[in-house]
Amino acid sequence: MALFPAFAELQIDKVEDSSKELNWLTNTSFQTGDALSLHSRFVEKTNERPNEKESSVGRDVSSAEEEEEEGNVQPKKKKKKSEKKKKKKKKHKKKSGRYSDSSGTDSETVFPSDLKRVQEADSPQVAPLASCFSWLDDLQLPAKQLFCVDRKADPANWTYKSLYRADVARYRRKGSSSLGLDPRRQGVSWEESESNKKHKGRDRKKAADRYFSAVSRQLLRSEPPAPTLPRVPELGDAVGPSSFIPLGDNEENKGGETGVRVLTWSVNPLGVYDSSTALWLQGKGPTEQTEQRRQQDTQMGQSAAPLAGRTEEFNRRLREQPADAQLWIEFIRYQDELSAMAFGGEEQQQQGSDAAERRKSSYRAVLEKKLSIAERAVATNHGCVALQLERLRICQELWEPSLLAKEWKKLVFLHPNSAPLWREYLLFTQSYFSNFTVSKVNAAYGKCLSTLSAVRDGSMVSHPALPGLEEDMLDIFTQQCHFLRQSGHSEKGISLFQAMIDFTFYKPDSVRKLSTKQQVEFFEPFWDSGEERVGELGARGWKAWMLQQERGGWLQPSAEEEDEEEEEDEEEVKDRSQPRWTVWLDVEPSREAAHWLPWRPDKAKGQSEVDCEDPDRQVLFDDIGPSLICLSSPELQLCLLLRFLSFLGLPVDSVLSAAPCQPGLLLENLSLLTHGNGLKGPLTSHDLPDPGVNSVGHMTTLQGTRKWVGLGKQGERFVTNIFGVVQPVLPAQHRAALSLSWMQYEKLKVLRCLRGGNKKRLRSQGKSSKRIAKQLLKEPDNRSSLVLWQEYARLEWMLGNLEEARKVFSTATAIEGTKGLKSPALCELCLLWAQLEVEDGSSARGGGLADVTVSPAVCVLTRLAEGTSSSSQSLSPVSILKARKCYEQALTTGLSALDQSPHNPQANRKGHEDLRGEKLRLRGLTGCYALFQYLTMGVQAANTVYSQARERTEELHHTLTQLNSKEEANLAGTDAGQSAADSSHASRHYVTRLASECEALAVQQAALLWHHNSVGVFPLATLRQMLTSALATWPGSAPLWSIYIQVENRYHSAGRARRFFHSVTRHNSSVVPRLFSIVAEQQRKQLVDAAQRSCCHGAALPILPENGLSTRIRGLFESAIATEMGAHCPLLWRMYMHFLVSEGKVDKATGIFYKALQNIPWAKGLYMDAVQLFPEHLQEFVDLMTEKELRVRLPLEELDILLED
Repeated sequence: MALFPAFAELQIDKVEDSSKELNWLTNTSFQTGDALSLHSRFVEKTNERPNEKESSVGRDVSSAEEEEEEGNVQPKKKKKKSEKKKKKKKKHKKKSGRYSDSSGTDSETVFPSDLKRVQEADSPQVAPLASCFSWLDDLQLPAKQLFCVDRKADPANWTYKSLYRADVARYRRKGSSSLGLDPRRQGVSWEESESNKKHKGRDRKKAADRYFSAVSRQLLRSEPPAPTLPRVPELGDAVGPSSFIPLGDNEENKGGETGVRVLTWSVNPLGVYDSSTALWLQGKGPTEQTEQRRQQDTQMGQSAAPLAGRTEEFNRRLREQPADAQLWIEFIRYQDELSAMAFGGEEQQQQGSDAAERRKSSYRAVLEKKLSIAERAVATNHGCVALQLERLRICQELWEPSLLAKEWKKLVFLHPNSAPLWREYLLFTQSYFSNFTVSKVNAAYGKCLSTLSAVRDGSMVSHPALPGLEEDMLDIFTQQCHFLRQSGHSEKGISLFQAMIDFTFYKPDSVRKLSTKQQVEFFEPFWDSGEERVGELGARGWKAWMLQQERGGWLQPSAEEEDEEEEEDEEEVKDRSQPRWTVWLDVEPSREAAHWLPWRPDKAKGQSEVDCEDPDRQVLFDDIGPSLICLSSPELQLCLLLRFLSFLGLPVDSVLSAAPCQPGLLLENLSLLTHGNGLKGPLTSHDLPDPGVNSVGHMTTLQGTRKWVGLGKQGERFVTNIFGVVQPVLPAQHRAALSLSWMQYEKLKVLRCLRGGNKKRLRSQGKSSKRIAKQLLKEPDNRSSLVLWQEYARLEWMLGNLEEARKVFSTATAIEGTKGLKSPALCELCLLWAQLEVEDGSSARGGGLADVTVSPAVCVLTRLAEGTSSSSQSLSPVSILKARKCYEQALTTGLSALDQSPHNPQANRKGHEDLRGEKLRLRGLTGCYALFQYLTMGVQAANTVYSQARERTEELHHTLTQLNSKEEANLAGTDAGQSAADSSHASRHYVTRLASECEALAVQQAALLWHHNSVGVFPLATLRQMLTSALATWPGSAPLWSIYIQVENRYHSAGRARRFFHSVTRHNSSVVPRLFSIVAEQQRKQLVDAAQRSCCHGAALPILPENGLSTRIRGLFESAIATEMGAHCPLLWRMYMHFLVSEGKVDKATGIFYKALQNIPWAKGLYMDAVQLFPEHLQEFVDLMTEKELRVRLPLEELDILLED
């Protein structure tokens, strides 16, 4: 078979090719002479007139009809129909003037077969070729008419290598743009056909799309269509076809390209050779561009190979282990990495809005791919909650909120015993703005806790209780109380805690064996009876009330017993000339601070529920009843009390109170980020860390100040009543924890007065705090408590009574002085005493190493090692050497005991004796030894002690964490008993306490190095290395971040700190490192702005020059709110709004406010910030708060009345 069938019979005058090497490229059915004659024929025809062309076309068609009539014998009807069709085609061809318009161009395409056919028509032939297709059975002389001439050749047959119509892509041109052109300098004008011009004339509104329109830009981003005509291969096509026809920018390039095309045409006239063969015929090699393309393709193939191999590995492992949920989740997360590799290069090449649109479309494609994988995983593992949660997280960005809410309800209905699932559902309900109201979310919390209580009691037979259910229920209960506080409903939050304390500690024995639902039904009459509740004067509790009801009820107390002072009402509006929004921002927080307790009718005055002026201050049982839960463990009961105290603003032990699972939801206060700034004592400033959570009654703007240092007269009386009611029913160890919290609260109020600078208030607060501290120390259980003595001595030192504080320290050391280093509490007390002496002495002596034998701090630490009471007598060098040896042995013994403790934590506890983790309390011993080495040998020796202790404790913590995760996985996979669950809880508590010790050691080490750096010369590399290693392990430690920022902001080189922040935040989901990275950049910007202003010699700059820091800070904010925890952090959104307003971008700040509403619509502080920053929208914001049922204590109608009065 010949390569060109139309010329198979022309074998005359064949010229043999002399080159035998290219026989595989020769066309035996084609002759060189014929090619030359055809070419000359083509040149002559192009010079003829158009009418001659039309006549030749008509003649060809008529001859084709005659040949068809001769060759085919068909019925007459069919002949008539075919003649009519051909006449129509003939008319159309005459009108259009060309054969085909399929290529979309105006130039006529002339093929060699057409020219050959015209030449054959002039010369006589024996057997003319047929002009149309026909069946071989219908031919009279099949041997002579095996081939026919296709007069209307379809170039798609060449392009798609197929004759079947379905294999040919159908398309229609849109727009007048062309691929490969620069739209700013180049363009192509496509001439329309006459028929199209007529259609366009009818409707001129439908004009062609311009090059800048969305359609044309979409066409430019799309894949190039396959070429409809075969073109002459170029030199650059050695690797593959180019995606567009390159056009040069100047005439020289065009001339060069034309020369290359002519040279290629002379060697390859028919375009049957590829570019490498054409180059070989010219005696040339491949160009540099070709080699570069080959190298790029090779590199792309090499980079794509590992990704494809990893995907295959995932698919293989998932086929073998379809029940591995973690593997499915890893495969889903892997899609992000895969898309980054696939789209990364394209996004770098594109810029502007096109890059953003491309990124958005690729992101949605990746989401849909991840969703398909998640649905396949869920179909394989129906009962896996983690996969269900992963699927719903993906759907949050793809589905409508209403559909998403239905899916959530369906999921919690199928898995009612899963506390993590309920927690995620409640978070979704809180942040679902379009359907959010406070009452709906509160009802959802009640539904969750009542359902989990039924699971715990065994009432829900279909679903068993999972390990750790009571802890999860307490977490959700605490989250509900904070949700009510953040939305302004402080009264409901206080009532929930009051009811839970009565329900837990004063439960009658007759109802203990009933289910939770039945116990709640018995509790309702007590709540509605009007009896005093926890924290109110004369409260007796639920148990005593039920007992007295069986005997005949209470005796009504006389009015003389209650001698309460009436508080004088201050005038709320102090200055009526101020703007409306300013007055509202003054009155609203003051009412919140005064009225956070639920309103109760005063029986002595004959009040009833009708006398309440604000009905929202009353709390009904329906609001709190469904949320009551049963806590059987004494540790959880203590945790409930400590969380209530923390809710009121008292400092508590973070380990005993077990911080909630989602701390980012509660962060509202800037004190978390500014706690360590500007404090005088670097060694002792971090012993009372600020949690960054607002206390009840403190609802104001982000930069607002407290009305009182505490809770006010009414609040202080409430706290005193709580301690008086609760302490008698607690064991001794729990009473000690509550007493410590109360003492630290008094110290905190004094510290706030010190920062405020009001000496009169400091003096009065100091007197009241000292009085309460002495009362606590006079109690029999607290007389030998070194922790309370330590806090009292610290209080005296803060008030400036140094000699009195030293006497308190000496008295405390005499209590357990003989125990020496074996007592952790004594070590911590002596450490605080020595640190205070060092801080006091460094300010006097300048920090130099003086005679250590007369140093008060060395004397304290040496007497501790000797086991004698401290005295002011000078020391001998021998006693210092003995003390160093004792410290070394004690630390070695303590670290070795750590390895033995975790194997049996229950046995080590002996009931509740080790509630504060005596075996793990190494911070006092390590701190004393390190400070002793610092004062006697130098900072390097102290650093070595801390490094040794931290290395051992952190290694143990890492080991125990892995063991606990394996145990919890085994408990979740099997039906474990109560003993196994208790053992798991004990081990978790042990690991939490160990983590607290590790973090405390790191803070002590950083504080000591920072103190030495401030008083002497010290290389910062040691301190920086220590901080980075500690923060990489404990990224949620606010004191460590505070020290790190102070260290790095001394220098203008910000690159190191930025890289470190990025490395920490990339692998951690906590919001704390992101907040501190923003604070670091903001402080750096303030420094740069101050320097720029100082260059103008006192003249204020109207606009500071842009230095890039603003853009970086905005980028940090955006990346932080894009995370799952950052999106629901109120402090982050409020800081972002304030920063944008400070930059003068009020419109963008307004947009951020409405974006924040989609994530944290319950945070009342956010609305108050918006009123302060955008005061013209006061009415809109208050209406929005009213619509979402947030607590508005001063409606605008009442505000207008107050302003009129």
